[in-house]
Amino acid sequence: MADSPSTMPVSVPTRRPLERFWPYVELTEAPSVDELAALDPDLHAALFGPRDLPFSFTIVFPDFDGDAAGEALARAQASAEYRVVGAAATRRHRARFFSGDAAALRDLYALVGHLPETEVLIDDRPVPFARELWLPLLWFQLLR
Repeated sequence: MADSPSTMPVSVPTRRPLERFWPYVELTEAPSVDELAALDPDLHAALFGPRDLPFSFTIVFPDFDGDAAGEALARAQASAEYRVVGAAATRRHRARFFSGDAAALRDLYALVGHLPETEVLIDDRPVPFARELWLPLLWFQLLR
């Protein structure tokens, strides 16, 4: 017959377990810069409050080959705010320009505007006719 639970031998642990139960890496409390950049502007405003940024244009473009790639990357890095989001095939360069930087925005757009994956964001939002309407309106500021 099987031993009853009271007569079974009990093994005595040789070491005490750690006080923490979760065996994985500790998560950071604050989101990273890349995570904040990927947030929808409305969600960012709901979580952290409205941003104190002036009206801005953001050009988002992928890696590309060619003579203009190095110059486009240098112009993007010289923008008011530059970030790289994603990796490998999904890698995108985000360059934010304010309305006073219209000439620098035009020069970068002349290099990457022909790429089909290039996006123009107005205050971090995709807006209809951003390429066809908003950018030409900004070019009028260059005539001053």
